[in-house]
Amino acid sequence: MINKSIDYDVSALASPEDLLKKLKFDSRGLITAVAQDAETGQILMVAWMNAEAVTATVTEKRGVYYSRSRNALWRKGDTSGHIQELVAFYYDCDADTILITVRQTGAACHTGAKTCFFTRVEV
Repeated sequence: MINKSIDYDVSALASPEDLLKKLKFDSRGLITAVAQDAETGQILMVAWMNAEAVTATVTEKRGVYYSRSRNALWRKGDTSGHIQELVAFYYDCDADTILITVRQTGAACHTGAKTCFFTRVEV
């Protein structure tokens, strides 16, 4: 289902620093980030962002994350070509989770799948 939330205009903020002041990062300086396909509403992946990744995402208009294993920024698609073009940027009511809607080029998952959420559990 496509995100039908109220569209708050992040571009109206004076600077990325204003956005960073609103977000609640955890004790490691990270915040959960969910990437959603802007056209289909399908959840593509969940990753982490730090302040630098948030700033890069909104200024570069693409998915930029923080890799905990590499301890470095991870610009989605730099090596694979599977870039995420930013369409919209949201944060939740508690300001502790980010949702970005993107136009995904190629696969979002490192396995080559369109989404990381392809394993279904029967309930």
